Amino acid sequence: MLKKNFPALAAAIAAVSLVVAACGTLPAAMPEINVIPKPVSVTEGHGVFKLKSGMTVAADSALAPAAKYLIEALAKSSALQLEAARPGKEGNIDLQLGLDDKNPEAYTLTVDDKGITIQGATPRGVLMGIATLRQLVPADPKDSRIPHVTITDAPRFDWRGAHLDVSRHFYTADQVKDFIDLMATYKLNKFHWHLTDDQGWRIEIKQYPLLTEKGAWRKFNGQDRECMAMAAKEDNPDMLIPQELLKVEDGDTLYGGFYTQEQVRDVVAYAAERGIDVIPELDMPGHLMGAQQGYPWITCTGESSWGQSFSSPLCPGKDSALMFAKNVYSEVFSLFPYEYVHLGADEVEKTNWKACPDCQARIKTYNLKDEHELQAWFVHDMERHFNANGKKLIGWDEIVDGGLSPTATITWWRDWAPKAVTTATAQGNDVIICPDFLLYFDFIEQARDLKRVYDTEPTTYRADWNLTPEQKKHIRGVQANTWCERIPSVRRMQYQIMPRMMALSEIAWAQPEAKDWADFEKRFVAQVDYLDRHGINYRVPDLTGFNDINVFVDTATVTVHSILPNIEVRYTTDGSFPNAQSTLCTGSITVTESTKFIFRPFRPDGTAGAMQTAEYRKEAYSPAQALPDKKMEDGVRMVYHEFKGRKCAEIQEAKVVRNYTLDSVAVPEKLEGWLGLVYEGFIEVPQDGVYTFALTSNDGSMLYVDGELLIDNDGPHGDTKLTAQRALAKGWHKLRVEYFDMNNGGILSLQWALPGQTALKTMTGFKH
Repeated sequence: MLKKNFPALAAAIAAVSLVVAACGTLPAAMPEINVIPKPVSVTEGHGVFKLKSGMTVAADSALAPAAKYLIEALAKSSALQLEAARPGKEGNIDLQLGLDDKNPEAYTLTVDDKGITIQGATPRGVLMGIATLRQLVPADPKDSRIPHVTITDAPRFDWRGAHLDVSRHFYTADQVKDFIDLMATYKLNKFHWHLTDDQGWRIEIKQYPLLTEKGAWRKFNGQDRECMAMAAKEDNPDMLIPQELLKVEDGDTLYGGFYTQEQVRDVVAYAAERGIDVIPELDMPGHLMGAQQGYPWITCTGESSWGQSFSSPLCPGKDSALMFAKNVYSEVFSLFPYEYVHLGADEVEKTNWKACPDCQARIKTYNLKDEHELQAWFVHDMERHFNANGKKLIGWDEIVDGGLSPTATITWWRDWAPKAVTTATAQGNDVIICPDFLLYFDFIEQARDLKRVYDTEPTTYRADWNLTPEQKKHIRGVQANTWCERIPSVRRMQYQIMPRMMALSEIAWAQPEAKDWADFEKRFVAQVDYLDRHGINYRVPDLTGFNDINVFVDTATVTVHSILPNIEVRYTTDGSFPNAQSTLCTGSITVTESTKFIFRPFRPDGTAGAMQTAEYRKEAYSPAQALPDKKMEDGVRMVYHEFKGRKCAEIQEAKVVRNYTLDSVAVPEKLEGWLGLVYEGFIEVPQDGVYTFALTSNDGSMLYVDGELLIDNDGPHGDTKLTAQRALAKGWHKLRVEYFDMNNGGILSLQWALPGQTALKTMTGFKH
């Protein structure tokens, strides 16, 4: 067996084995309560209620849809075949209204010898109770015991959202329903459906049929080819383009798909049955190339083209283009009964507007200052159309520029633009928190990301907000966004969102004082059996017990740990990808020569997780260096360069702006925008030994020790931490860190651990 981080559990199993040998079969253990998100109050009883096929669900007419959903959901997830109780009869499960609570999603759930009762403040509250009951029913179809318990519960935020981009890669209506089912399992209640973008138009608009006839299909683009290349590079079939979404037309292979209006209505109804509102987004005025394939006249030039950074937008100077936008949305309004609709309005390329006579005439007519105010004018004009049709507008936080109407809501995504939140909430506008560094689930999950999501407090996410109590009331909730440029399949999408969706659900539902990371991690581990049994492709948390680069002087002992008890780990040392026939980790591995391991976890169904490499280097102690000057200053020297590149090696060539002296390797406060930073200093090593270094950055960083590259964390990327070791002799050693940031906010830290220690601490004590 793979060595686990559960020594106490192993001892308990051994003790149970002795009792079984002496006394025969033990009674089944009491089922545990491992609900995510964590309920407000859980009072456990002393027995179990056994749910059986043939039992009944009772509900009044207002809750008949909820009863139907519960029966269907349990049949799908646990094989239990329940029936609706006859009118006027009690059921083994009773669904009731009448809970006295101002929160419309509040509920109570009681399990005792008589059965199960769910009472809600509204039908939505009952649906939240059903979500909890579904998690209480064991995943094992042979075990349907539910512990006696009383749960009193209500959410903290009323906006608990998940966004899915179906433009970059298309997902069928049934696959979207599966996404909604995952949301419902963890009590997320707002589905943000990103239906159009440059890469594809996915919703039927009857007045403009070419939107889907032409805009829903494309030849393979660079993102598609990148996905296929990643499939080969990572030995990962989940990165392949789904063959069922291909068609051949006039000799060309086209890729895509779209939803008919009938399919959209079906998805919306399906979501409503599970307590989820669907918010459509048709992005305008930018990100509109999907529409321009059939209707290029909506642009300033009458052609579909690409500008300096983004695609050419809709022309707000043309009345015909404005009418196009309003006609499209008028059809959309009839399909989505919820009050909110998302306009998008982000990342608009304004180059064409500067040269467009129609746009310049519009600017002059309305006394606008420039093209930025023209975009604000367009947003306000569209909002008036929304309001006239009984809808409220949501936009990405760029719509703050130019002013917000009293009814507009923003989704704040630009981590580097914190003032959008303070400005909006100060004006009384609602804000949905979805920062890209943290809650963009298309970013590859790093080892510490699950805890980072879990530890987030939405109202104080940025320390520089300093929101008043009144402003905090306008933080409507949180949302995770999944952009699918590099997510071509459902399995890859599931891998990207799970288990981070669980952590999201808890920060959206639970009060801050109720959160407990160790308790959440235990509940997440317990949820994995459900995911395995239902074929949900979650990300296996990073294996631990090793660094990216490990150093030893004589011999090294390699141990691999996983927090999941269902995982097998296999490995290779010849550079090949581990597969189901590769060597199984069954204990510690001793190495006496430099060795490169590739470890890979395998789930019970045989599917593989992400590979992790661990290099073990045998080396002698790097000799200490003499300080170049006995009168050296304390601290590390940082040189700030005027740099806008994508590689650390190019920083040195850029113009120097100024020098700093710092206590540690970090980004100085108030230093933002594009950054190119180089740090140099000497650190004193207290003894001969193997030292561990950890370099964390958002975008590229490099660590050199005594002039040799130790950690290569280069290139544009999200918040990434790499660890490596070096054998160092007692004395002074020179360190150099290179770092660049592409206007994303600046995240950089350097930590180390002394020989024999595992706890990392910020490196200080430099001289330069």
